Amino acid sequence: MAFCLALNSIVILCTLLASWAGAAVSPDDGSLRIICFGAHPDDCEIRFGGCAVMWAAKGHKVKFVSTTNGDIGHWREAGGPLAKRRKAEVERADRMLGATTEVLDIHDGELLPTLENRRTITRLIREWKADIVMGPRPNDYHPDHRYTGVLVQDAAYMVTVPHFCPDVPALKKNPVFLYSTDRFQKPNPFKPDMVVDIDPVLEKKLDALAVIVSQFYEGGANGSAELVPGKTDFAKQKERQQQVRDSFTRRFQSDGDRFRAELADWYGKDQAQKVKCVEPFEICEYGTQPSKQELKRLFPFFGD
Repeated sequence: MAFCLALNSIVILCTLLASWAGAAVSPDDGSLRIICFGAHPDDCEIRFGGCAVMWAAKGHKVKFVSTTNGDIGHWREAGGPLAKRRKAEVERADRMLGATTEVLDIHDGELLPTLENRRTITRLIREWKADIVMGPRPNDYHPDHRYTGVLVQDAAYMVTVPHFCPDVPALKKNPVFLYSTDRFQKPNPFKPDMVVDIDPVLEKKLDALAVIVSQFYEGGANGSAELVPGKTDFAKQKERQQQVRDSFTRRFQSDGDRFRAELADWYGKDQAQKVKCVEPFEICEYGTQPSKQELKRLFPFFGD
């Protein structure tokens, strides 16, 4: 009797382990797997939304992770209701972009580069079996942005170490880690290794950003009641919506103008002059160091 019970326990354990392994290992269908980290529910959409649309259109898998829940990022609302609202907004936006969404339950403004959070980021990268990991540089005015950058950096290499977070299988190859653009100069300025033309998908990206109402239409933490038109003032509402759209377009165009020379390296001088809106990226030296040919494989948009 004891032997039978022990045997049954072993069978159950083996079944659970097999089930876990099957869930952890996705079939190799040839698709790229990209995971992007932002500090708040809207950062990934701003920084990586254009590339996400283009990757998804080619059948590649993109995941957006917010490292905080955004629960103080509004002038009127805060706490759990705001966190739920912001999560719902980015889930809707990410469906439009073709990305999967995860929002970590860490208070906005309170992210720290702890061992626990390093383990969380490492596990997320492993579970996604990432070929590419994207995030902000650790040079920024906002502590959540800075520490998101630090945590992503700290996960580089550690994702390949089997006895760090041994509950999730280590990656056999370190992914390519990339930074999104910023304008901070100290201690070192952003230097793009590649610049992606997002003109073909700009309208779709702008449409997705438009549904993140709390942050853009209403102005987020630094907005005000004066910024938001009345519920029956449809003309003012439309004007405000266009104002937000135009502001983002100018932002993405300014990066195109700023990195025109780098654009020419990827698209040729003549084509580069026609590009307006872009998403630029810098290679983090802690991950795999790709050649230009490898970058073209990972970003299969050039020549489309």
